[in-house]
Amino acid sequence: MKSDVAAVCAAQPARGAVPGLLPRVLLAAVPVLSLGMLGAVPSYVIAARRGTRADWAAVAVFTAATVGWLLQAAFTPVDTHGWQFAADCVLLGLSTAGAALHCLLVGPPAGGSR
Repeated sequence: MKSDVAAVCAAQPARGAVPGLLPRVLLAAVPVLSLGMLGAVPSYVIAARRGTRADWAAVAVFTAATVGWLLQAAFTPVDTHGWQFAADCVLLGLSTAGAALHCLLVGPPAGGSR
C-alpha cells in the first residue's frame, strides 16, 4: 500500500517544474506542424503545469494572435497586398514561431510566486 502511494507521487510532475528538453521540443513542434493553428497548446500545457500568471498571459497572447490571424484570413481577399498582407504575416509568425520559441525558451518560475 505504502509503495503504491509512493509510486503515484513519484510519477506526478513537480508543481512549478519546467518540462525537460525533449518534451519542450515536441511541444514546440505542435505550432510549427499545424502552421500556427494550435499555437496556444504548448503555452497552455506549460501554464497548466507551472500555473504562473506570466504563463497564463502567454496563453492569452497566443490565443489572441491565432484568433486574430483566423479573422484576418477570413475577411481579406485572396490577392491581398500592403498592410493586410503584413498583418497576416505578423500574426502567422507570432502564432507559429513565437509560440515555438516561447516553449523552447521558458525557464523556471522566478521565486515560485503565482
